[in-house]
Amino acid sequence: MKKFMLITLGEELLLGLTRNGHLTYIGNRLRQRGVTLHSCYTISDKDEDILEQFQFCWERADALITTGGLGPTVDDRTKETIANFLGEGLVFDPVAMEAIEERFARLGRAVSENNRKQAYRPETAETIRNDRGTAPGIWWEKNGKTLIMLPGPPNELQPMFENQVLPRLEAMGFVDDAEDYLQIKTIGIGESQLEIDLQPIFEPYPDLEVAFCAHQGQVDCRIRFIDSEPRMDELLAIANSCKQLLGEAFLGLGHDPVVAVVSKMLTARGQSLALAESCTGGFMANAFTNLSGASEFFKGGIVSYSNEAKRDLLGVPSELIQRHTAVSEEVAIAMASGVAEKLESDFALSVTGYAGPSGGTTDNPVGTVYIGLHSPLGSWATRYNWTTNRETIKSRALNAALDLLRRELLATPFNEKSANQDPSDESGGILPSIS
Repeated sequence: MKKFMLITLGEELLLGLTRNGHLTYIGNRLRQRGVTLHSCYTISDKDEDILEQFQFCWERADALITTGGLGPTVDDRTKETIANFLGEGLVFDPVAMEAIEERFARLGRAVSENNRKQAYRPETAETIRNDRGTAPGIWWEKNGKTLIMLPGPPNELQPMFENQVLPRLEAMGFVDDAEDYLQIKTIGIGESQLEIDLQPIFEPYPDLEVAFCAHQGQVDCRIRFIDSEPRMDELLAIANSCKQLLGEAFLGLGHDPVVAVVSKMLTARGQSLALAESCTGGFMANAFTNLSGASEFFKGGIVSYSNEAKRDLLGVPSELIQRHTAVSEEVAIAMASGVAEKLESDFALSVTGYAGPSGGTTDNPVGTVYIGLHSPLGSWATRYNWTTNRETIKSRALNAALDLLRRELLATPFNEKSANQDPSDESGGILPSIS
């Protein structure tokens, strides 16, 4: 297996002004091709930093990817610094210049002199066409290694990586056409407990590599066999044992988040969902509407942040709020029932709580969240408390609410045929069927 390393350049990344989406995107796309990115380094645009980090990675990597520093301005020094280190000068590429001129012509602008520098490449390197911008990438095979230099803007980098870089890496045998591991997704169980529970299943396989990743109330467990051809049948058999042991804590195989699992289950049942949100402020509705096809089951959501909105939009009695406060089990139930009636949905979720950093009471301190659930069988609410920041509380509330609904759907068959049906079938394939 080839060792891939990544260098992302830019002061904006180090200052926290821009999220490092290049690591997320490139790491994810390589993962889908059976390659785990070995490491990623984020550095400034300074010559000495580029030189130091490139030398370190070049000595260790089979394939090195850099992002950023290929533009026309004075802080774009990646190409020049690396070419000098590898002992090559830059040569003018008329084909690259022609592409730059064509793009400026489409924009109705003249090519400025500093944009000409983007048409230069190292002598033995090739350019990677950039259909979305003016900075071409660089493909450079030298000293038995492969260097891939890509521009910084994501709307330019991602199509180049997808349409030109990955196909070429596959032709070279550097990447596969599938993952080399299986991911078991769980929810509602802690990382340490999950390891303890699954250890007896993994023990008979000494060459099985196991990795855990915890995030917002969920834990993913990745399994693969070390130094061997993919043995997916064996991995599926192991996953089946894990599924039987975990019960409702088993979310699925692969990478689909819980919102996608719930969406497929509701769609398969032909049942609908509505949302009443307070402290999450529309975060839950956003999660569903990010999925294509959500209109098949999602009726809508009401953000009832104030007490007046809870009363006027959801029909929560003022007396109930006064007696129990807006952050209470009773109000959460009333919110869920109210939005289900208002939007005529089969199921409804509600969220009310103190996300902080201010607010809270002695009985319900900051971090307390009540999640209400309305179903055809009745309405109830569950209390949670998370001692973390505001943004994380909203994420935890989202996942907890979705998991409550998911477990209710699993426990409540919607017709006689599905009463004993495996949830992998019921949810339309979102949980791969394991025979």
